[in-house]
Amino acid sequence: MTKQDAGPRTGPGPASGHARANVRRKSAYPYALYLPAGIVFLVIFLVPTVMAFYFALTRWTLFDSTFVGLDNFRDFLAEQNLRIGFANTIIYAVVTSGLKVVLGLLLGVLLTSRLRLRGFLRSVVFFPTLVSTVAVGITFAMLLKPQTGLVNQALALVGVDGRDWLGDAATALLSVALVDVWKGVGLATVIYIAGIMSIPTEYYQAVAVDGGGAWHRFRHVTLPLSWPATYSVIILSFIGGLRSFDLIWTMTRGGPGFTSDTIASIIYKQYQAGFFGLSTAGNVILFIVVTAIAVPLNYWLGKRQVAA
Repeated sequence: MTKQDAGPRTGPGPASGHARANVRRKSAYPYALYLPAGIVFLVIFLVPTVMAFYFALTRWTLFDSTFVGLDNFRDFLAEQNLRIGFANTIIYAVVTSGLKVVLGLLLGVLLTSRLRLRGFLRSVVFFPTLVSTVAVGITFAMLLKPQTGLVNQALALVGVDGRDWLGDAATALLSVALVDVWKGVGLATVIYIAGIMSIPTEYYQAVAVDGGGAWHRFRHVTLPLSWPATYSVIILSFIGGLRSFDLIWTMTRGGPGFTSDTIASIIYKQYQAGFFGLSTAGNVILFIVVTAIAVPLNYWLGKRQVAA
């Protein structure tokens, strides 16, 4: 028997080496597509985050900084209005996200029904989302003025005495929250419309065969199967509520007094006063608070979504 007849070789050869190189090249190709997004994420998010954590430990200006350790965090947590701001932030986030879920779901059901003008109504509902938040705040601040605002004038026509909606400590935060809902419910509605339209029609047909009406279709089909949309709306609106600043600032500036202050507006007031290190520490605390609330909430809602 010659060497050529000794049988097939079992060791690695040039062909197998080329095959492994091709596999490596093919597997590396999709990861290269992540590079631009990774660079943007690094420059816009990671680097500023790390810098914020560092500058929160300093007293800094535009030209120099002095390391002070945890003094900024201690001083910010000792802020007399922080407890009010924290409570207002939670209340604001719960009210706005809850109303956006309820109204978004109801409008989503309505605007996926057989309405003759549903296309036009979808545009009307979504329009406030496109308007600048600052413009919305300024407009509603004028509409809610106690003497000259159109809201109180309209209430006077039906014999109702209007209030100083933004000047009364009992109604200021709630008034801003309702304006936030008016502006943001359009996005929630669009998410619900997409979720409802993705539900197979066979489920509705099965309910009809069993003799169920509109309530049964909503209760047993639309409500449970639109849970992914509900999950998205809750996460987006709740995190947005925790971070809300621009609408509150343009409408009340945290007033009257400090009754409508949130954590974000307290931080901005520290910036205005020139306490840059203190306000940076506040931003870090806000980041930690939002993360501490959003991560468990996301985990819990994710488990509900899988179970559904």
